[in-house]
Amino acid sequence: MSSSYIDLMRHGETTGGFAFRGSLDDALTDLGRARMQAGHDRHGPWQQIISSPLRRCLAPARDWSRDAGIPLQEESRLREMHFGTWEGRTAADLMESEPEALGKFWQDPLNHIPPGAEPLVDFRERVLQAWQEALARVEAGPQLLVTHGGVIRLILLHVQQRPLSDLLKLDVPHACVYRIHLQEGVGVSSVSALGAVDMEVESGDCAK
Repeated sequence: MSSSYIDLMRHGETTGGFAFRGSLDDALTDLGRARMQAGHDRHGPWQQIISSPLRRCLAPARDWSRDAGIPLQEESRLREMHFGTWEGRTAADLMESEPEALGKFWQDPLNHIPPGAEPLVDFRERVLQAWQEALARVEAGPQLLVTHGGVIRLILLHVQQRPLSDLLKLDVPHACVYRIHLQEGVGVSSVSALGAVDMEVESGDCAK
């Protein structure tokens, strides 16, 4: 390998709306699916797809794998963080019922996770295990990881050598794609925010 890349795509909008979806297995909306397809068509091709097992990621990944005739791997370690008792709840709802807990989570997610949620250090450990295995497959060519906002944030923090406390400072919109550039003898050489495709106009990048 002289150079290659791994793309990280977040799933599109879901039928569950804007809430802490976590391990809930919501389907994509038509718009969410269309935006993912637009990102796929713009930024491919790849030699392999690795997907979270949740259907908002896996359903389009299966279609792309079948249509392109490339391998698909379901990877349970790429599922979203489990948000405990906050699963399925919106930020607006939590601002009414648990404003102090929500504020602490936004400010310091490492030390103030939701009640019953997966510890952030455990979440990071499983995600980075999957990431290291993806890096070990890089000789096979470009890969697409179809996953969730929290997972992508953790990988970006890792490759950019930023602290876990910066987790919620990264903006990862629905259907956004990040490209991790890899160079032989160097490893990660750079990160590009490729953005998300709007159905009418292109959105800005997702590097906030």
